[in-house]
Amino acid sequence: MRFAKPKVLIALAVIAAGMLIWAVYLTAQKRAADDVHATAERQLRMIAVDLESLLERYETLPFTLSFHPDVIKALQHPDSSPTLFALNATLEAIQRQAKVSAIYLMDREGHTLAASNWNQPLTFIGRNFAFRPYFQNAFAGDSGHFYGIGNATSEPGYFIAQPVYAAPAVRSGTPIGVIAVKISLAEFEQTWRSSEDPIALADRSGVVFLSNREAWRYHSIEPLNDAAQLALADTKQYAEKSIAAISSLPKADSAGFGPYVGKHVGRLQWQLMLFPSMARIQRAAMYAALSAALVIGLAAISLLAMHQRRRRIEERLESRRALQQAAEELERRIGQRTAELLEANRHLEDKYAKLQETEQLLRSTQDELVQAGKLAMLGQMAAGITHELNQPLAAIRTFADNAVTFLTRGQPDKAQDNLGHISAASARMGSIIGQLKGFARKSQNKVARVDLGRAIEASIMLLETEFRRLDASLETDIAEGVAVSGDMVRTEQVLINLLRNALDAVDALDEAGQRHISVSLRREGDEAVVRIRDSGHGIAADAVAHLFEPFFTTKPSGKGLGLGLAISSSIVQAMNGQLSAHNRSEGGAEFILRLPLQSSTSRQDGSQLVSA
Repeated sequence: MRFAKPKVLIALAVIAAGMLIWAVYLTAQKRAADDVHATAERQLRMIAVDLESLLERYETLPFTLSFHPDVIKALQHPDSSPTLFALNATLEAIQRQAKVSAIYLMDREGHTLAASNWNQPLTFIGRNFAFRPYFQNAFAGDSGHFYGIGNATSEPGYFIAQPVYAAPAVRSGTPIGVIAVKISLAEFEQTWRSSEDPIALADRSGVVFLSNREAWRYHSIEPLNDAAQLALADTKQYAEKSIAAISSLPKADSAGFGPYVGKHVGRLQWQLMLFPSMARIQRAAMYAALSAALVIGLAAISLLAMHQRRRRIEERLESRRALQQAAEELERRIGQRTAELLEANRHLEDKYAKLQETEQLLRSTQDELVQAGKLAMLGQMAAGITHELNQPLAAIRTFADNAVTFLTRGQPDKAQDNLGHISAASARMGSIIGQLKGFARKSQNKVARVDLGRAIEASIMLLETEFRRLDASLETDIAEGVAVSGDMVRTEQVLINLLRNALDAVDALDEAGQRHISVSLRREGDEAVVRIRDSGHGIAADAVAHLFEPFFTTKPSGKGLGLGLAISSSIVQAMNGQLSAHNRSEGGAEFILRLPLQSSTSRQDGSQLVSA
């Protein structure tokens, strides 16, 4: 219940603010509507004055022309070509000077005898306008007024007509003809286009014939009845246009004002209408409401700021007291924690020293294990290497005996040839022993450039005797210039392990099996890829997951310790590479060695590789 009262007060304040803003909106809307409609009425009065001024300006022109002797003479002698020619020229000159659309003379039947546009393609001469109301009113002795679309030119205009009498001063009896003036009101439409508010001029029937809205022209304010439609058809006032009601006519506004401000102008009681923009009224009301909302918001923010400031002062005092208590508690805990950290630090130093000793022992053990693996492999290759060395030794002995015999016989040339064979056999033995010494020595773990092609050739050379012993064929496809960063000795150890596994795989085949091993070296993207394939029985399904685990072997007892692939995988990982194996669909197994090319991973600072 303690928090219920502030919530109720806030709700009441929000409701009151909303009602105030709504009241401001309605008041501003009413005031804006008054201003807009007052402005519209002033603008409409000015437009009406201009329009009536134009219409009255030409009101006396046809009356004056009805007194012209050439007009009377032409009606009395309609077959006189010189008279009609002179009158046409006179009407043309007056039309240009008065700046009206046309001036023309009609006889009693409504046939046009002379016109200011006599020399134009759409001349009025010869046309009958007896159906027009302005002719009928003028021939009845009154002045005629009419607005419509021209029957000859299809151009709209305002027509003023006056009767012509034989005795113009008397102006009684039956007229002998009718003279008419056509005036264009198009300039008003051009002027109205600058107004953003719709302006329209409609006839007595409510048909709009002038407007700054193109879509409104020749449409009615309200739907026309049948009688009005029939009257328009009889007079052809708007040619053949079908008059429909305006669909986009603005409605009355919410302030109670009608959709337009209107005024009657002209002798035909035209209705001049201006439709004030409701958007201006709504904008003005909205701006006033927003201003009121802004003022209320600022007041609310000010009150909230004052309340928050008072709360902050109280909180600051409370915080100061709490901070003092916390500082005292912190000093006590810091002293306690410092003592605990000092004790923990001593324990960590002891553990770190033991960890360094353990790590050193692990590194030493790993290096010894790698060396033991190499020596074990040398032991496995010992028989083949002994045979490989015995052959050159036997050859050396034979060639030496032969050289002694040839020297005794006095044949130094043949003795020299035997000495050459002895030198070649010695070089062969030196090469084999050099490879053995390089493989047997301990690695220095130095990063250097390793030519994988040369490493593969050196590894094959060490196992050449095993290939011959097993009668296994070897196929090599080695790309040149493929180099990686690593240790040459350890790289050769990995390759010899993989080749030795391939030899063991084909050794398990019976005599009918084809013993074949292939080695390829290729660049694939930014990696050097070595693939070693054999034609053996493949890898057992239950051995695939444990293939690179230490002390796991599928060989018989005494044939291996199960460290070769584990050591090889560790060496490859230290070189940021990957070693994998799988069975081939055509039979046998394939081991894939992937190492980063030296161009993207080489290190020239001489730092040591991670111990395998």
